[in-house]
Amino acid sequence: MRWLKNQKGFTLVEMMIVLLIISVLLLVTIPNIARQTATIDEKGCEAYRTMLSSQIESYKLEFKKKPDLADLQSEGFVKEGPLVCPDGTELTIAAGVVNNK
Repeated sequence: MRWLKNQKGFTLVEMMIVLLIISVLLLVTIPNIARQTATIDEKGCEAYRTMLSSQIESYKLEFKKKPDLADLQSEGFVKEGPLVCPDGTELTIAAGVVNNK
C-alpha cells in the first residue's frame, strides 16, 4: 500500500479541468475562423483581379494594343484555361478589362 501513496500523476479532476479549458478555447476560435472564410475568398479574388490588370498593362506596354484572354494566354502572361477566383467566380477579359462572368 505504501507504494500507491508515493506515485505522482494527475487526478481525474485536474484532467477534466484541462479538457474544459481546451473545449472553451475551441468553442471561441472555430466560429471566428468560419466567419473569416468569406472575407478571405473576397480578398483573394480582389488580389487576383489586380494581378490580371497588371498583366494586361504589361501586355499593353509590350505590344501597344489592348489584349483579350486569348492574347494573354498565347503570349504567356496568364495560364491556360479559365480564370477562376478563389471563391469560384469566373473572370473574363475583354478589350483589356477584367470582368466577372
